[in-house]
Amino acid sequence: MDMKKIRELVKIMEGSTLTELTVKDAETEISLCRQGSPAAPIQVTVPAAAPAVPKAEEDETVLITAPIVGTFYSAPAPDAPAYVKVGDHVMKGQTVCILEAMKLMNEIESDYDCQIEAVLVSNEQKVEYGQPLFRVRKL
Repeated sequence: MDMKKIRELVKIMEGSTLTELTVKDAETEISLCRQGSPAAPIQVTVPAAAPAVPKAEEDETVLITAPIVGTFYSAPAPDAPAYVKVGDHVMKGQTVCILEAMKLMNEIESDYDCQIEAVLVSNEQKVEYGQPLFRVRKL
């Protein structure tokens, strides 16, 4: 997909209230994502060109989503390191973040052994129920 088409997709999204748009063609996949309000900046994700991945391998990529509405915290304290970062291997039951809801700190755990591919929200960001927090690859 050429840059002209990508710019057209961004313009379409800027002129609408869409918060997420993914477009696939034979060799490219483009994801546009806007976190929060329609006025929030748009993030464009264009994966690097790679050989075709077998379908079974694609299915191993999953999302860890927010089970509740709250505020996302990547670490147990402001001066502590993050629970996980991109590339980390996580075991089933391991804490990946905290969601604060109504002054209660809820530890969010991984449901499976996996590797963190992307952290999809920033620290102290408000998240909605079902919002993707992490993209992971099952091990």
